[in-house]
Order: sequence, then C-alpha cells, then structure tokens
Amino acid sequence: MTIKCEQVVKSYADKIVLDGIELEIKQGEFSSLVGMNGCGKSTLIKAILDLIGIDSGVISIDGRSHRTVNARDNIAYLPDRFSPPVHLRGQDFIQYMLRLHGSDSNKQQIEEILDGLELDKTVMQESVNKLSKGMTQKLGLASCLLSGKSLLILDEPMSGLDPRARFLFKQQLAQLKQQGATVFFSSHVLADVEEMADSMAVLHDSRIYFSGTPDDFKRQYQAENVEQAYMNCIEDKQAFS
Repeated sequence: MTIKCEQVVKSYADKIVLDGIELEIKQGEFSSLVGMNGCGKSTLIKAILDLIGIDSGVISIDGRSHRTVNARDNIAYLPDRFSPPVHLRGQDFIQYMLRLHGSDSNKQQIEEILDGLELDKTVMQESVNKLSKGMTQKLGLASCLLSGKSLLILDEPMSGLDPRARFLFKQQLAQLKQQGATVFFSSHVLADVEEMADSMAVLHDSRIYFSGTPDDFKRQYQAENVEQAYMNCIEDKQAFS
C-alpha cells in the first residue's frame, strides 16, 4: 500500500500545525516520521487516518481519497499513548482486535507472535489495567502484528519498552518486512530510525524539512549518524528562519 500527502494544511485556532506537507510512503517500505515532541507527528498520522479533518490539501491511500472508508481497510494503527479497554483481559483484547480486523491468524500464529514479544499465558490472563506500561504496549503491538493488514501505522511504537522488548519487537518487524508489509512509524529515537527505516521525513516547525533515505540525510547534513544529521538539519533551518 502507498500513502501520498500533497500540500496538506492543518491548524488549530490560529496555530498552523501542518503547513503544506508533501510526503510519500511507498509500497513495501519501512518509512519513519521524525521530529521533536509536539511537532505534529501524531497530527499528521491522525490526518492520514481521517481521525481529524484537514484544512486543505490531498491525502490518498493507494490512489483513493483517505476519506473513503474502504481505502483504510488494509491498515492497522497503533496510537501514541495506547490504552486498551480496562475491563478486558489481555487474551480477550487480542481476540477482540482479531475479529475487528477480520484477521484469519490461527492459534499457532497467535502463539508465535505472543511468544516472540514475551507475552506469556499468565500475562495474557491478567486484566489489562494490571499490566505495566511496557506490557500494555506489547499487547497493542501484538494486535497490529496479528492483524493481517498490509500497512501498519505505528505512532511511537517502542514507547515504554525496555531494551529487550525493543529488540524482540524489531525481530518481529524484520519478519514482517520479509513478507512485504509497509510500515509507517513515528519516532524521536533516531537510532531506531537509522537501523530500521528505508526512508524518513523530518517534521519541524510544521513543515517537512527533509524526505529521503537515512544515508542521503547523513550525506546532506554531513554527519556520521542520523542523530547528528538531525541536529545539523534543525540548526541549519533555524539559522535561515
């Protein structure tokens, strides 16, 4: 699946949050949206999913308007600050999400994903309101990985995960990539972007300052890693603003 944003504008009251956004996510790519907290990453993601309206511009998913409901049929979404219904047990939440997605994942596939994220049967029998932030996040990630959707949109997917859990999730994503899935994820952890992303976009001061591969980003901003390139990019733009 592909996503294309053309001259997308979104404002709240008199504050422009997205200003003429141009962005393209290609089929089979792992693409990352990076920027500081509060820069508008979640707003852009919600706009793509038609969870909020845009003031102007065009967003298309596989060539269809993002406002067309069936254009979003093959998307699984994990929001920032994910919080599942507190009255459910972990296993009930997974089953509920599988039905919602129309997933045909079998018992073995479910167990493989849960085991891969170290969500054991004891954890899955707990009420979700008793789970730690990290375990709750893994529950949301598992539901996306099991959705059977060809496009995952993940807003800060590794928030709250400890180093081991991050490693396990990256392993799961690597398997997903081999299957040809498209993943669009936001992150402010630039080491993850450098490791995982085929392409990246830098959102700052309501605009996209860079869009391309991490290697191109490092070359353009004369840095050895994406983190330093990001700092050079932001400082360069601020100097001319």
